[in-house]
Amino acid sequence: MEQLFDLSLFNSAVRMVAPILLAALGGLLCARVGVFNVGLEGFVLVGAFGAILGNHLFANLILAVLFAIVSVVIYSLLFAFVSIHLKANEIVVGIAMNFLALGLTAFLLRAIFNAKGAYSDSKMIGLPKWDIPLIKDIPFVGDILSGHSPLVYLTFVIVIAMHFYLFRTVSGFRLLAVGENRIAAKSIGIGVRRYQYGAILMSGALCGLAGAQLSLGQLTMFSEGMTNGRGFIALVAMMLGQSNPLGVMASSLFFGFMDAISIRLQGLSMPSQFTMMVPYVVTLIALFLLRKKGTSLDSHK
Repeated sequence: MEQLFDLSLFNSAVRMVAPILLAALGGLLCARVGVFNVGLEGFVLVGAFGAILGNHLFANLILAVLFAIVSVVIYSLLFAFVSIHLKANEIVVGIAMNFLALGLTAFLLRAIFNAKGAYSDSKMIGLPKWDIPLIKDIPFVGDILSGHSPLVYLTFVIVIAMHFYLFRTVSGFRLLAVGENRIAAKSIGIGVRRYQYGAILMSGALCGLAGAQLSLGQLTMFSEGMTNGRGFIALVAMMLGQSNPLGVMASSLFFGFMDAISIRLQGLSMPSQFTMMVPYVVTLIALFLLRKKGTSLDSHK
């Protein structure tokens, strides 16, 4: 047990939670305006590829992250247009966006990098690891919270900012009103479509950050399908958190911890087929408990 549960495991869990939490926050914004975004998996995958491509083109980490954000915002615009303007079923559109992202990134990987399956470059530099002054010297706490990429710390800042925005600002309350009752919101002059588009595009920006953390903050490479279901886990984390930023953070931390445990189990010579199942088995259990509590997908439409 001492080999399994140590400080490095908790440090790894904090690192693992960032892509899940960022994507879940994006799903939260969509749910708050009455759009159930199943396309988070594809959004994050496009962001991961965009970060690597941006790094390759500009050889600058800041520009690489910005390129990832812009890439997913443009990609999410397609989801917004088809779902809102054309009024297509958002779940069907989201699933289609996931498959499109999988095929598109695989095609671009071969067309741009002439690589199949995965691409990495020894000259490519990943996101730096920051040691927080004062906190890094605190026993136990410093070992867990220090030494992460800037995007990990930014993730938790975004949680606080989003909570303040949703529950402490007029614009935030209007956004909530759109999700609660579109007709009533429209009757008092709120631009329903404007808020829906804004939420989906902001969701794309957050998934761009999630993808950048995945490909530049954790691995410094891109491989086909590297999101590995994290977008769907983020969707469950959003539902478990009841579309509240703090609740979503708590549920995402739980899933990040399970992800870290699965990787640690591989290091303990356990079969990889078993260890890779751990986060998804926990996700299925969470969905079962969610149904028993009476929360369904329809409550987020």
